[in-house]
Amino acid sequence: MKSKIKSCDKLIIVRGGGDIATGTIYKLWKCGFSVLVLETLNPSSIRRFVSLSEAVYDGAAKVEDLTARRVRSLDQAWEVIQEGDVSVMVDPDCKILNEVRPYALVDAILAKKNLGTTRDMSDITIGLGPGFTAGIDVDLCVETMRGNDLGRVIEHGSPLANTNTPGVIAGYGKERVIHSPAAGVLLASHKIGDIVKKDEEIAVIAAPDGECVPVKATLSGLLRGMIRDNYPVTKGFKICDIDPRKSEYENCFRISDKARCVAGGVLEGILYLGRRLNGAVIQEEKYDLS
Repeated sequence: MKSKIKSCDKLIIVRGGGDIATGTIYKLWKCGFSVLVLETLNPSSIRRFVSLSEAVYDGAAKVEDLTARRVRSLDQAWEVIQEGDVSVMVDPDCKILNEVRPYALVDAILAKKNLGTTRDMSDITIGLGPGFTAGIDVDLCVETMRGNDLGRVIEHGSPLANTNTPGVIAGYGKERVIHSPAAGVLLASHKIGDIVKKDEEIAVIAAPDGECVPVKATLSGLLRGMIRDNYPVTKGFKICDIDPRKSEYENCFRISDKARCVAGGVLEGILYLGRRLNGAVIQEEKYDLS
């Protein structure tokens, strides 16, 4: 099928619509790129108020001044893009690539492993975080580990390996993230933005045998993220995120510093490879100093 995306409109496909991916999507959209987001049927974003993946459930999602709308075809995607929004499609296997070749493809799933992205999917391919090797399965990688290299573009090699430990905020690291104590369905008793106290029950897991296993706050602070109510989880599944800084309420609804930094790396990578693809050469300007 011939693509309906005009050559002057540089379509970028982003795999994943979680909070880090949304930072990238937002920056690309702000810079004038057309963006199509590919998601799974049941996204499991924790920071839901800053994740465009929520459009899969609700038909639309808004993060800051960007609106994303769920679509079911390339024609619908193009209509949404023409109206100035971002398109979100359920297509975890990237079947849409049989209909269109994007200007660039960004794997922002952050699964800590490659879930099928290859360099032949687009002339520009970028992978975020561990699981990718620049020059082999993608053209470039972007570092997602907090620290001096956060957002760094990697031309050769891979980002740092996953440590399974969240970045430290106000002295807290692994305590900030809560994992499900059992398999079952999450039933929330608190919502994102609530202030919670350590050991306070914030949800229960309704197990298949009828038992309700309590989920307790691991520290006192701001409930910055929680998986959707009634979401089925396995034991050990990430379900909540607590920020010990109680004054950070507004940040529950704003793209994080980490997401913006990673997004900068993605934009840099796309512009860098785009310039090479176009054969652009920066020529030194010569001035008559006589």
